[in-house]
Amino acid sequence: MENSNFLYTKYKVTDWLPTTVKEAKERGWDELDVVLFSGDAYVDHPSFGPAVISRVLQNMGLKVAIVPQPNWRDDLRDFKKFGVPKLFFGVTSGCMDSMVNHYTANKRLRSDDAYTPGGKAGYRPDYATTVYTNILKKLYPDVPIIIGGIEASLRRLTHYDYWSDQLMPSLLLNAKADLLVYGLGEKPLQEIVDLMQKGVSIEKIQTVSQTAYLVPKGTDASTRKNWKSQTLDSYEACLADKEKHAYNFKIIEEESNKYESDRLLQDAGDFTVVVNPSNGPLSEKEMDAVYDLPFTRLPHPKYHNKPAIPAYEMIRHSINSHRGCFGGCSFCTISAHQGKFVSSRSKQSILKEVEQVAAMPDFKGYISDVGGPSANMWKMKGKIENVCRSCKRASCLFPKVCPNLDTDHSQMTELYKEIRKNPAIKKAFIGSGIRYDYLDHQEEERSHFKDYITEVIKHHVSGRLKVAPEHTSPKVLRLMRKPDFDLFKNLKKVFDEVNQESGMKQQLIPYFISSHPICEDEDMADVAIQTKNMDFKLEQVQDFTPTPVTLATVIYYSGIDPYSGKRMFTAKTQTEKKNQKQFFFWYKPEESRNIRQRLTQINRPDLIQDLFGKGKESKKTPLTTLNKLEKHPKSRNKNPFPISNKNKKAF
Repeated sequence: MENSNFLYTKYKVTDWLPTTVKEAKERGWDELDVVLFSGDAYVDHPSFGPAVISRVLQNMGLKVAIVPQPNWRDDLRDFKKFGVPKLFFGVTSGCMDSMVNHYTANKRLRSDDAYTPGGKAGYRPDYATTVYTNILKKLYPDVPIIIGGIEASLRRLTHYDYWSDQLMPSLLLNAKADLLVYGLGEKPLQEIVDLMQKGVSIEKIQTVSQTAYLVPKGTDASTRKNWKSQTLDSYEACLADKEKHAYNFKIIEEESNKYESDRLLQDAGDFTVVVNPSNGPLSEKEMDAVYDLPFTRLPHPKYHNKPAIPAYEMIRHSINSHRGCFGGCSFCTISAHQGKFVSSRSKQSILKEVEQVAAMPDFKGYISDVGGPSANMWKMKGKIENVCRSCKRASCLFPKVCPNLDTDHSQMTELYKEIRKNPAIKKAFIGSGIRYDYLDHQEEERSHFKDYITEVIKHHVSGRLKVAPEHTSPKVLRLMRKPDFDLFKNLKKVFDEVNQESGMKQQLIPYFISSHPICEDEDMADVAIQTKNMDFKLEQVQDFTPTPVTLATVIYYSGIDPYSGKRMFTAKTQTEKKNQKQFFFWYKPEESRNIRQRLTQINRPDLIQDLFGKGKESKKTPLTTLNKLEKHPKSRNKNPFPISNKNKKAF
């Protein structure tokens, strides 16, 4: 970080894990237990997965080094400098899938990388986990390699890769790693290390939850532990028949959303991929122990005279209150990696971290975020745990809020109030997304949510509150597993009332997605019409990007909704995607002309009038336009046809 030497005055270089042999020797280490390779710059902050894992391993008494953003194009000295570790090499692409990190939704190469000093691109390869692992296997064929992180999690089984436009087998086949840890890896890694320290070879570590590995095809993996097993259609079968890949996804998603999941088996080439069941969520005590580890909360000193790391700048004064998400959005990968069940820290642990942040030399009184994947899921879980154990719903919020879900927001409201009492805190912002599905719930729960959102609006917004309705069309929202757009209107009403009562002029900033499966030009016209009528000019928008292991990606690739068996249209070509995205910017003259042209082409003069005619649609009841779209004879999805009868049993 430029001009930030004062931040490092209270630390020695040995307060970070070593990144060079010299730093290891300064700790008195002549050999290492684990060497971790990461696609990110090394930031010792609990929001960065590689930092968390390295600290967990260190806390187990291991000697751990990190090689951040190794150079894979030179003589490979970064891969050789530490030599052979006693236990294993660890490999992660970093906090993002490397392909999402590198490319836009239009497959254009990004010019920046938020996890690199100065935001410079080009410091990690495409498919980073595979590249790093293959280099290590070539240099050290007999040393165990364990891969993890989001890239490994999302690619643990057969998956569609948008950037190569191919169906790809498990990452294990191409990366040639010995073991894959999926999800958040604290528990499985501790068990793996315990076994290795007892002398168990990596080839025999096959009963650890939340891991995946390869065995020769024909090996009976079902007897290794008392877990139920399900066999998926093989990679080759999925290549030959897209429908089979869709059927597989339904099983994979349901199992990943279960409290106690089954083992999954899938043949690919000469091997069977074995994915062991996941662990349950971390307990409050376990979560507190992780966040109590001695993070410096700073980038490694090697960066202190270099330009800032953008991802760090965003979260340097933020606090994670929980992990996991039970929203189940069809385009989101969070539950596939962090899990559906929420793991929460104690209030005491969070308040302790608030004190630590307030003591940082560069702290000016503003916490940038207190939250998680969604801000308002802290402490939320099933009222009756056994009901959750038998549930395989993808979402606890859709199509209606689960009656067994404890949605009491009062604990969060009280937490925020306690943070506000700290004299060192001028403002603690809630920067994570807020789910407003709770407005469609029982009266008492709605009341708790309204108290919560009032607290947020009055005291925890930086002038703009960001939420994600994502769309306005009922059919698109249903597929997205998002609530009806009327709930967003209710939220805006509450937002406006609180602002008016408090004499504030804050903005509500909605996020929207174009080109999502089942979405057509008429649906995008409705986004434009409805948001125009609410006086929005959209700015937080994006084109749908297919990422591995999401429902929306499976529909994009296969053309089939695996839950309904119906075929669905998805905008795929550049022209189709451009036609949809332009509706976000109806207020720009050049886009206005194109939109009129497009709506004329598809014979929808009524939508031209609704969008560009004089005045607002004040006489229309809510969703009139939306219902009209679903019934219009031009709709491509009026009668989506089911899959063939022979495959109905898969659903």
